[in-house]
Amino acid sequence: MMGQEISAVELCKILEDHKNWIRTHKKEGKRADLSDATLYANLSGDNLSGAKLSRTYMRNANLSRTDLRKANLSSATLERTNLSDANLSGADLSKANLSSAKLSGADLSDATLSGASLSGAKLSDADLSDANLSNANLSRTYMRNAKLSDAKLSGASLSSSTLERANLSNANLSNANLSDANLSRANLSRAKLSDVNLNGVKLSDANLSGAKLSGADLSNADLSDATLERATLERATLSDADLSSANLSDANLSGANLRNADLRNADLRNANLSNANLSDANLSRADLSKANLSDANLSSSTLERATLYNTDLSDTNLTQVKNLSINKLSKLKTLYKAKLDPELMEQVNDKYPHLLKKPKS
Repeated sequence: MMGQEISAVELCKILEDHKNWIRTHKKEGKRADLSDATLYANLSGDNLSGAKLSRTYMRNANLSRTDLRKANLSSATLERTNLSDANLSGADLSKANLSSAKLSGADLSDATLSGASLSGAKLSDADLSDANLSNANLSRTYMRNAKLSDAKLSGASLSSSTLERANLSNANLSNANLSDANLSRANLSRAKLSDVNLNGVKLSDANLSGAKLSGADLSNADLSDATLERATLERATLSDADLSSANLSDANLSGANLRNADLRNADLRNANLSNANLSDANLSRADLSKANLSDANLSSSTLERATLYNTDLSDTNLTQVKNLSINKLSKLKTLYKAKLDPELMEQVNDKYPHLLKKPKS
């Protein structure tokens, strides 16, 4: 709702008093209070740090390079407003409407944007580190190269957003919606992504080392060349995902759904894949050295030229696996209680019967 329009003369007086208030460290002048007002003026480059602007209507306004540090802009209407290179560090923008706003190069570090609408906004190169964006609407937002380290994004909607090369290290994205987002080459190391919707997301060449992804939906996601070393992916859905050449060494994928996943050339050394579903997965040239695949389902998967050195395949379903020769099984840790095709089982019994025995603890 639009409030009372402030005249140019009145606005000039308010801004002058505010500058004096800042200059004298609050001893003289008066803090600007434009709450509920309607502003059409060009405020580019002005100093409004600490100003009261809650519920202010500034649609299509020019606030580029404006100093709005620690300003109260809660529930303000800033739709299509130009805030490029503005300083909004520590500002309160909770429930503000920033849809289609221009925020490229803006400093939003430590700002509060919980419940704000930023759909379609331009935030490339913006600094949102430590910002609170929980439950914010960031769908279709352009955030290439944005700084979002340690940001709070739990419950936020980032569907179809562009976050290419963004820094989201240690960010909290639990229960967020990132479906169809572009996060290629993004830094998501140690990020919290438990139960996140990442269906169809682009994460090629992204850094997810140490990330928490338990229960996340990564079906149809592109994770080719991604770094997922030591990542937690327990019970994650990765069906039909592209994980070719991904680094999953020491990752926890227990109970994960990797049905029909592309894991060609993937590094799965020391990975925990117990109880995982890898049926119809392509593991050609994958390195599974010392990996734990106990109770996993590898039926109809492809293991052409895969490395299985000291791999645990106890209780594993290996029926109808392609390119699984007797020679490839020679360096396994164990096949205790594994399910094998009859012909292959006969060959193992004949050449490597020790693999079918209970391994020594």
